[in-house]
Amino acid sequence: MEENIESAPRIAGEEFSRVALAPEAAGLLRKLWGQYGPLMFHQSGGCCDGSSPMCFPAGDFKTGDADVLLGTFALPDADGGVLGELDFWMSREQFEYWKHTKLTVDVVPGRGSGFSVEAPEGKRFLIRSEIIQFPTV
Repeated sequence: MEENIESAPRIAGEEFSRVALAPEAAGLLRKLWGQYGPLMFHQSGGCCDGSSPMCFPAGDFKTGDADVLLGTFALPDADGGVLGELDFWMSREQFEYWKHTKLTVDVVPGRGSGFSVEAPEGKRFLIRSEIIQFPTV
């Protein structure tokens, strides 16, 4: 059984991964990378598809002070090398609600948002979450 791919932490002072990719999500991302080139995720708040992670060609979604970079994935290629880096962003407002959770990007059958690049594949990305067990001091 393949393991999740952990992101490199990007929040100042943190040494743990806040976001991971399920193996099926990594496989779909490799395919999408071949079609669109470098990719990125953005997780906003909102309802409906706004609560799903959205995948865009890198740079197509403009991030700024209202967003938090949670982690960066070294997306593996089929040969065990690295295809490239993929950032996972979240709106700062949404992060306030989710800051105590570890996120795993997974993929399921179904049609997601028309703005996210996986939509034509008949699949959609989703987030699975679990509470982070912070060490006690």
